[in-house]
Amino acid sequence: MSNNAPQGGGLRYPSNKKTIYDRNLNRSKNAELSRAAFAYLFIEMINLAQKHAKDVGDLEKRLNNQGYPIGQRLLDLLLTRSANPLASIRPTRILTLLQFIAQTLYRHLFGRPADALERSNEDPAQYLLFDNEPIVNTYISLPREMSNLNCAAFVAGIIEGVCDHAGFATEGVTAHSVGNQDEGGKDAKGQAMWPGKTVFLIKFKKEVLEREEILGRG
Repeated sequence: MSNNAPQGGGLRYPSNKKTIYDRNLNRSKNAELSRAAFAYLFIEMINLAQKHAKDVGDLEKRLNNQGYPIGQRLLDLLLTRSANPLASIRPTRILTLLQFIAQTLYRHLFGRPADALERSNEDPAQYLLFDNEPIVNTYISLPREMSNLNCAAFVAGIIEGVCDHAGFATEGVTAHSVGNQDEGGKDAKGQAMWPGKTVFLIKFKKEVLEREEILGRG
């Protein structure tokens, strides 16, 4: 009998003493999900949510709810499998958390970082995360009556799940289309350079800001 056989059940350790949790998330380029497969699955998710939605706002809320538990699990997964011991420490400050979302989380999901991260000038509890070309909107064709739908509400749910699970309670995370309003992003013909540009509005609860102020003084 092999010495690697489990004793009384439990996790079996291979000869190199490493488990499945030690494996690299992206071992090869072939392990990546194709865009066509993702588009097919995501469209089916939208169709399922649309069957029970009352209006566009309700549909976006349902997409948000679908993404929320994914964000909760991704936070633990990415921290656990980080090769850098310092990067595996759970964020304790707002800026550290948002940089984790804009860099680590975004690279894991979309292979690139978010395009910009800003703090609102009007409300110190609000932060803005920009994505010039959300992949979740790339293959979606909407009827005229649903032209206001932003399917990036699904990604907003993922971000909200990460924030809440990290201990940074939010009032919610919402996705807003700003491509046609971006005056600084026009091409030579005067058309929007990034027509699908989306901003994720992240609003933290009062107690999170109070904790941030205390940590800042310390």
